Amino acid sequence: MSTPVRDGAWLDRMYNNRALVPEHATHFAHWRDASAQARANHRVFQDVAYGTGLNESLDVFPVDTPNAPVVVFIHGGYWRSLDKSEHSFVAPTFTQHGACVVVPNYALCPAVTIPHIAMQMVKCLAWVSRNIQRFGGDAKRITLVGHSAGGHLATQLLACDWSAYAKDLPKNLVHKAMSLSGLYELESVRATPFLMDSLRLTESDAVRCSPAWLPAPQHATLYTVAGADESEEFVRHNGLMQQAWGNSHVPVAEVAQGLNHFSIVEALVQPGHRVNALALQLLAA
Repeated sequence: MSTPVRDGAWLDRMYNNRALVPEHATHFAHWRDASAQARANHRVFQDVAYGTGLNESLDVFPVDTPNAPVVVFIHGGYWRSLDKSEHSFVAPTFTQHGACVVVPNYALCPAVTIPHIAMQMVKCLAWVSRNIQRFGGDAKRITLVGHSAGGHLATQLLACDWSAYAKDLPKNLVHKAMSLSGLYELESVRATPFLMDSLRLTESDAVRCSPAWLPAPQHATLYTVAGADESEEFVRHNGLMQQAWGNSHVPVAEVAQGLNHFSIVEALVQPGHRVNALALQLLAA
């Protein structure tokens, strides 16, 4: 059997999730409708500024119990699309388990670069550390959850040197994350034709923004999950962090049967689903 040619056309097939899931628009419509319902049925502080830059705002779903755990959900969209307003539906599954939920926005490529977005998420988490107590959250109990590009950002945040960013921040501000269908080395992404014009990744940015090439953070715990119906590249990425950081830091690297790149986010909020159970397990850890 001949080895497939891993050229630009192959990369486009591997990374173009909307082409791989023809019904993606149905998933997006469900996210929007479920998110509107979540905001209508739950208390939420919308468009709270965590900075003064482009798209630097977040939504907070508070809890009445003080010192509650905090979940920060970072949306995907290849760093170039989607919005926090389409992901409010993630919040209820965690607020029902007593967690305060934060859903941030960030600026989108090509208006900014991926390193800029990563620093926006650093700024966001610094805001959460300093302010979440006002919403019932405990800044010492933050769990990150991210999807796709958001999984990349959540993983990269585990490796952040927080005290270097700001002296008032604790060294281990974030030490738990769950990444769904995440991307962990960006050289392959940089070489993918349909993404080139919008992401504008340089060779050096691709390397320094690849979590798999960063040293394993001392106290970090990362869960990675991908759908079995995703491309072989996303399945490869899913196991990459466990190879890079080791089983002690990445004890979970699972491929979930019957899930694609979009249905995996719905599994996150489905009671009884393995993906939901893993997220609640990490939250309680």
